[in-house]
Amino acid sequence: MKKIKYYYNTSSLRYEKLETPLRVKLLRIFGFIAAALVTAALITYIAFRFIGSPRERILDNRYNALKGDMSEIEKDLASIQNQMKELENRDNNVYRSIFEANPIPDSARAKEIETEKEIANVEKIKDFQLADEIMKTLATLKARIAAQKKSYDQVESLVKNKEQLLAHTPAIQPVSNKDLNRIASGFGYRIDPVYKTTKFHAGLDFSAPQGTPIYATADGTVTTAGNTGNGYGNHVIINHGYGYETLYGHMVRVKVRNGQTIKRGEVIGWVGSTGKSTGPHCHYEVHKNGEKIDPIYFFYNDLTPDQFDRILKKAAASNQSLD
Repeated sequence: MKKIKYYYNTSSLRYEKLETPLRVKLLRIFGFIAAALVTAALITYIAFRFIGSPRERILDNRYNALKGDMSEIEKDLASIQNQMKELENRDNNVYRSIFEANPIPDSARAKEIETEKEIANVEKIKDFQLADEIMKTLATLKARIAAQKKSYDQVESLVKNKEQLLAHTPAIQPVSNKDLNRIASGFGYRIDPVYKTTKFHAGLDFSAPQGTPIYATADGTVTTAGNTGNGYGNHVIINHGYGYETLYGHMVRVKVRNGQTIKRGEVIGWVGSTGKSTGPHCHYEVHKNGEKIDPIYFFYNDLTPDQFDRILKKAAASNQSLD
């Protein structure tokens, strides 16, 4: 039942019924609605600002989980990259060195991204860029792994061809030297026999009677046979492959011809004193990738350790060369 309110009218000195005007009623209603809306807005703002909606909490939990997963992926990527670098270093410095093969350049493994900056790049990027950058890093790793697999396939091929590699590597002395007394001059700076000045001697001089056979020190193909006017007189150059080349100078006569295939131990000519020479001897050089290197380290097939030690001391003596 609706309550009726009365008020005391001081003019008429009696109680009269209180009637609220419609305008006042409407203002009260609007005021209540406005206060309710403002209160609701404040409650909603506080709730969403500091508490978050259920959907937001779910998304936030998912985001934190993904962020943790991304962190783990970053660690895994860093570990994989370190392992990849170790494999590449081992491939270049161990496996390929054993077979004297050229190392694989880094550009062949990672053409677009510098490997040492990959981890730093991932660490600096924004969260929303992380997935894209990780995909790029994974693509680079895939390219490096593919290149590394190709390299290992090449190393496997080198292993299979090891016997052929050894056959094409200089490994004996070019003249018979059982008494180890035939090395007259070694590799390095020696006194020139004609000009009497110190000059670099790029090979070994084996003194021997004229007509002593000269042998090929490894399998290969003859690229030069004869006198080309370069001071070596009648000489032979053999390309052994794998970057190796040998030269035999001052022959009295050459037995082989250009383009001929040669086996280790085959006679290719005879000792003489042609060209710039002061006595019968065989001037012997070993070249690796175009560089002249000391032949003394390529006699392991026909010398014992004690014999090698003796011949090493003879080659190291400072004396006058024969050419």
